[in-house]
Amino acid sequence: MKRCLLLFTVILCTMQIHVSAQVYVNKLDTVLPVRGLAIAAPQVDDLDLFLKFIEEELAPGHFNLLILRVDWNYDYKSHPELKDSNPLTYPDVKKIVATCRKHNIRLAPQINLLGHQSWGATTFSLLREYPEFDETPHIDTQRDYSPWPNPHGLYCKSYCPLHPQVHKIVFALIDELMDAFEADSFHAGMDEVFYIGDDKCPRCSGRDKAELYAGEVTKIQHHLALKNRRLMIWGDRLIDGKETGIGAWEASMNHTHRAIDMIPKEVFICDWHYERPDQTAVYFAMKGFDVATCPWRKPDIAITQMNDMMRFREYSTHQMTEHFQGIIATVWSDAGGFLKYYYDPETYTRNNSDAITIKRLIEEYKKMVKN
Repeated sequence: MKRCLLLFTVILCTMQIHVSAQVYVNKLDTVLPVRGLAIAAPQVDDLDLFLKFIEEELAPGHFNLLILRVDWNYDYKSHPELKDSNPLTYPDVKKIVATCRKHNIRLAPQINLLGHQSWGATTFSLLREYPEFDETPHIDTQRDYSPWPNPHGLYCKSYCPLHPQVHKIVFALIDELMDAFEADSFHAGMDEVFYIGDDKCPRCSGRDKAELYAGEVTKIQHHLALKNRRLMIWGDRLIDGKETGIGAWEASMNHTHRAIDMIPKEVFICDWHYERPDQTAVYFAMKGFDVATCPWRKPDIAITQMNDMMRFREYSTHQMTEHFQGIIATVWSDAGGFLKYYYDPETYTRNNSDAITIKRLIEEYKKMVKN
């Protein structure tokens, strides 16, 4: 009888431990459903360290979403002319997929679409190989580019969203990448689009910039929806930079903000603010969009944004609460450089670092699970 009682007690304790663990996990998912990281996909030489980072940091740190800026760092078969010289291969990607699946981390690959088709004097693959897609071919980055601001207003080139051939190529890349990553969400970037509806473009000249931007977002979302996939974009072009006082970087000063009333509600908004915890997530939620706030390299601001998001969820109606999805931290260096800083604390600044921001968020997520 004593042995049976002892066995029953052990079983009961085991069940209690299991239930408690589930309660903790569910609590974190309730207060902050999305806990993501947006970072460049690793170079081949950094892949093993990146997988270690997922295993030893992101997974035990309770991250559940990884947005990878792939762009041209993949061995595309549909358009091999666009791939980098030493890109990730299909087997490389499958290693990332397997590691993330093991830890229930969702993947969302990214290709910068519409804007960010150049950087400085460098034109990236799409416009380099297909210059006819360029919204502003009259601006030569080799000759006209200088540090911002410059006489031409040049930051990054865009492709023309009305070119009749551009989407045939873009959609082929999206489909190939989504299949390789086995993903149900795709991030298209679409931030900082300063060149749109250019006066010299034979297709876009004179058109409403908000309609052009909304048209591109809608076209991409509709394509993804054919396979039950979802579009994610940065939110800056949908905020009125003048009325809010946020300005031209984290909001729009070229009239694209009205597109917020023209795009599908299925689009997931990544609302980035790096220098100040602007609470525009409320604006997106009130417009009916799922939204996550996206900090960068200032850990104190990131923690404020995290607390704001939890407060929005706690003190909103049920309809609004569902739209406040969580936090997606961002890293804007290459993955290898970031990992160097992350694993070598002597090389980064303690109070102003994306590595420190990630570590702080991990600490906070772990506290929530324990408490």
